[in-house]
Amino acid sequence: MNKIVLNFARIFVGVLFIFSGLIKANDPLGFGYKLQEYFEVFHMPFLSGFATGIAIFLCVLEIVLGGLLLLGLWSKKVTTGLLGIIVFFTFLTFVSAVFKVVTSCGCFGDAIPLTPWQSFMKDIVLLVLIVYLFIYRDKINPLVQSVKAQRAWLGFLLVGSLAFSLVTYSRQPFVDFLPYKVGANLPELMKIPEGAVLDEYLIMYNLENKKTGEKKQLSDKDYLKTEIWKDENWEIVGDPDKKLVKKGFEPKIKDLFISDASGTDYTKELIENPYYNLVIVAYNLGDTNEKALAELNVIAFKAAQEYNLRTVLLTSNSAQDADALSKRIKLFAEVFYADAVPLKSMVRANPGLLLLKNGTVINKWHYNQAPSFEELAKQYFDK
Repeated sequence: MNKIVLNFARIFVGVLFIFSGLIKANDPLGFGYKLQEYFEVFHMPFLSGFATGIAIFLCVLEIVLGGLLLLGLWSKKVTTGLLGIIVFFTFLTFVSAVFKVVTSCGCFGDAIPLTPWQSFMKDIVLLVLIVYLFIYRDKINPLVQSVKAQRAWLGFLLVGSLAFSLVTYSRQPFVDFLPYKVGANLPELMKIPEGAVLDEYLIMYNLENKKTGEKKQLSDKDYLKTEIWKDENWEIVGDPDKKLVKKGFEPKIKDLFISDASGTDYTKELIENPYYNLVIVAYNLGDTNEKALAELNVIAFKAAQEYNLRTVLLTSNSAQDADALSKRIKLFAEVFYADAVPLKSMVRANPGLLLLKNGTVINKWHYNQAPSFEELAKQYFDK
């Protein structure tokens, strides 16, 4: 029985760690964005610049440890490493759940979004299994006996996982789990269906007793029901708060708002353009690859000259930053502004390029794999 339980724990933990590592390695830039959220919460902004590198390291570590556990190799070191990782992440998800500092843990990337409490319970299960494996680590027998073969497996896991992470980082995720994936119709993903249940809120009043200084918070319903408003000793202090009571329908794209420098809403006009249009996404102009941006700008110029196609650049920077960049590279594309969060989801690159038509994402590219104007014309515009 002990052998059965040990093998089950070894296979379950090993497969889950490999799966978790591969899912995040499929989108290391997205995992890096999630780590930046944690760094901000724990007041470690100095690590934000290393977030992607740390993300790739953690992905490789998960895959390698999971693979070695399945193979039964170096069981003492592997189970010690797994125990250290799961203790750290259990603490992290517990803090996130209790203090509600990060709404989605990012354990399985965007493929399987988990709430902090779901992630914490998952980590508790893993913690129990890994503690069991750690206690009985001497009974884990290697499936490969040859030292040379063991080292070969270690090298394969290290090189394979690192190469996979670097390819997806410098290109695009092999599997896109984001709402802006190729084939997605953006206006449809932003709609709330007729009759859908909406979020329910309570209006919470902050009250203070002028005589005693006592403070209390009451919902708008209780405020009327108790008729406390009739008591002149109680007064409302500050603005009322909104408290979410019941979560309603949430569209997949809920935070996209595109405006010009004056704040005028251009979201509908830009994403519902019935013709081909190019969207250059550079969420952070300070970190963007200006050489790549200049090359995309040439594509925008040629598309306008030969096909009268509209090209816009979306950024989260200020108009002053955009103007400075525009002068440096003689930017031809129109500049519009949006929050960094949806821009990071549009394309995992800075800059990246999207081809839209009638609100549908026809294709998108990392700047490292952006097509030439001639390729775009032949594949899309000439048809």
